[in-house]
Amino acid sequence: MTVYTTIDSPLGELLLTGEPVSDGVMLTALSIEGGKSVAVQSDWAADPAAFDAVAAQLREYFDGKRTGFDLEFGGAGSDFQRRVWQELEQIPYGATVTYGEIASRIGASRAAVRAVGAAIGANPLLIVRPCHRVVGADGALTGYAGGVDRKRRLLELERTRVAA
Repeated sequence: MTVYTTIDSPLGELLLTGEPVSDGVMLTALSIEGGKSVAVQSDWAADPAAFDAVAAQLREYFDGKRTGFDLEFGGAGSDFQRRVWQELEQIPYGATVTYGEIASRIGASRAAVRAVGAAIGANPLLIVRPCHRVVGADGALTGYAGGVDRKRRLLELERTRVAA
């Protein structure tokens, strides 16, 4: 069973989806209003209370009080996508890496940079799996399912509020 809720954020409304687990929810997607998003399905159940811990951690992140997330993630992806996504989770708060660096870290060839970009673009867990921390080889902000302006805003938030 899929459950969902929406929460307000400085980036706009966030749609959270997940699967119930004994102590809350296993987060399967987080999308941003106006970006590439997940559509609520008729067989999903609204359950805001299931997402209390997720919402609290997101509020702390936006308030500059949290630099990482302690959440249970779920969701499908190919083996290649999961390798890329695991590498995203290793990018430190306030830092950026290039698509080429991600390719290198997972042992993919330089020619795989486009495939890495596609895997990053398929990341269903915006913000909590920090794909916004990946930039072009020249440092340019390229591609983000929530929009490049929101990517810039997330990076600015992290750079101005890096925890000591």
